[in-house]
Amino acid sequence: MISVIVGSLFLAIFVNMPTVLIINGYRFFFFSNERNEPIHIHIEKAEKYAKFWIDPLFVAINYGFTGKELREISEIIDRNEIIIKEKWDEHFSK
Repeated sequence: MISVIVGSLFLAIFVNMPTVLIINGYRFFFFSNERNEPIHIHIEKAEKYAKFWIDPLFVAINYGFTGKELREISEIIDRNEIIIKEKWDEHFSK
């Protein structure tokens, strides 16, 4: 799969971006070339994009999400942390 993310500050083409969750219109996914980084998750919705580190949970990058949206995303990640970690291990152990 090839996807293009376009934002006012961010343009990239990535191959093989497995989706972990889709909740409230937010798509939570990994970039397959980030195996050597600590566990994290990327989020996109419309023209917005963010990256969250998982442990400890905090925003690493944000392009366009409001504070309210970032809090909502944080809560979703917190509620689904086990699933995200399991999917990370499953994907990067290949």
